[in-house]
Amino acid sequence: MGEELLIRKVVSDLVEQTNEVSQATSSTADNFKRILPTLLERGLDNINLSMFNEITRRHVLNVLGEEYQRKGKLTEAVKAFILAGNKPKLTEIGEDYERVGLFGNAVDCYNLADNHAKLLKLGNKCLEDGRLGDAIKAFRAINNVERLAKVGEDCLARGKWDYAIEVFAATKNPAKLVLVGDRCVQEHQLGYALKAYELAKDKDKLSALGDVCLRENLFTTAMQAYTLAGNEMMVQFINENFGHKIG
Repeated sequence: MGEELLIRKVVSDLVEQTNEVSQATSSTADNFKRILPTLLERGLDNINLSMFNEITRRHVLNVLGEEYQRKGKLTEAVKAFILAGNKPKLTEIGEDYERVGLFGNAVDCYNLADNHAKLLKLGNKCLEDGRLGDAIKAFRAINNVERLAKVGEDCLARGKWDYAIEVFAATKNPAKLVLVGDRCVQEHQLGYALKAYELAKDKDKLSALGDVCLRENLFTTAMQAYTLAGNEMMVQFINENFGHKIG
């Protein structure tokens, strides 16, 4: 209980002494340092600042975020800066993640900061370095259809079927999805072909894929393809003749 009262008193002092975040007095800062370790130990999820004004809440959250960042606890720092609405600091943490090669985390931070310039730059870098997943994530965050299309073509050329399907589904390009499906059939990647044709909503291709699977005794995949194609005749055929082989 004594600890609770100390926290309330010190943070109340912040309310009284802080008119602007940038004008917080050295006395307030010194007082706040007394309870900072306690607040850090509790964690953001267990701290309630709802009784204080907006300026004070932001100040406390920014101080906590900076301390978490200093200690390398970037996940907690991100939480604090999100709550404080501090986009420059979110960008800064994104740069920290980028320096250590955690590009997916960097994309998340830049996205939270609404920093489209950073997302575009990082997306281009990841594309050049062959980090296709991170490039897709960055370009999707800013809805850059042109760059996504470029990634999709690279994925198609490299046989990265899962990424290619993700891109062409995101850009709503059924023709490219069918092309991916056709390539997957040629490479005997029938699971990816099924997914591509399904997303393209091409029932003819799905039925044709069912025929391929049936010839190869892949009854479960054939059933999935025929079902998605709405080919009730072939669904019934498989059920009645090979139902016992469908797992």
